[in-house]
Amino acid sequence: MTLAINFAQNIQYYEKNNIKFADVETDEYTFTCRIGGLENAKETIILLHGFPETSRMWQEFIKLLDDNGFRVIAPDQRGYSPGARPSQISDYSIEKLSKDIIDIADAFKLKSFHLIGHDWGSAVGWQVVANNPRRVLTWSALSVPHLDAFIKSIANNSEQQKKSEYIKFFKKPILPEIYFKICFYKNLKKIWNQSTSAEINSYLEIFKQKNALKSALNWYRANFNEAQDIIGEITTPTLIVYGLNDMAIGEDSVDNSIQFLKGKYKIEKLNAGHWLIQEAYNEFSEAILNFINDNN
Repeated sequence: MTLAINFAQNIQYYEKNNIKFADVETDEYTFTCRIGGLENAKETIILLHGFPETSRMWQEFIKLLDDNGFRVIAPDQRGYSPGARPSQISDYSIEKLSKDIIDIADAFKLKSFHLIGHDWGSAVGWQVVANNPRRVLTWSALSVPHLDAFIKSIANNSEQQKKSEYIKFFKKPILPEIYFKICFYKNLKKIWNQSTSAEINSYLEIFKQKNALKSALNWYRANFNEAQDIIGEITTPTLIVYGLNDMAIGEDSVDNSIQFLKGKYKIEKLNAGHWLIQEAYNEFSEAILNFINDNN
């Protein structure tokens, strides 16, 4: 059951299965966001999911942040929200993906906010911070390190090259969609081997929608090209949380991120894989809360 409880300007608030949501209209699109906390909370945290997940990955963490006095906004990003699913590959460039986050912050009238991202959400977050350093209070990057360091590792580090082989396949037309959809999404479900059945069912609700999987894969097709924008030095207080058993990200790019971090920073390495929120929830959440509180 969906119950509308408020409508103010370009944000519509409602509850579904006891979870709070907001549909947020920007100039171009409407983004579905999970939300938590009070509107008059002192500070707001924006959470950015990766592939192949949605804002559902943050559900437990949203409650924790709410309990700690934060307002929380976790959008289903471009391609994942039904109202924000353009058809062209070029619509999914990282510049456009990062602008979406600022547009959402503007819709909520946020002058500043904390930012946390995982996987592709981390990549988008690095771009947001690089373009808007004065608006981001603290930045926590989960799994994916500084983009310049990561791109250099793909070009020069044999371990990272091996770990990134899948990207070449994801960039191909049509074939990845077929691969993930066959046998009732069997190969997509394999990626979620650390997720609960409730999480998997929620993810599938999105990926079974028309063009949702294609749009999510377009994030790969629109980026990782030879001519990459360099985001350069980051002055925002930055936390990198990395799993030492990450199957997609090598330690080389995590360590080399330090040369680009010119503000306060901390790197936490956990005995976990890529899916930090599922594999090391207590450790990752404690690291983030401590970092945010230490830099307030």
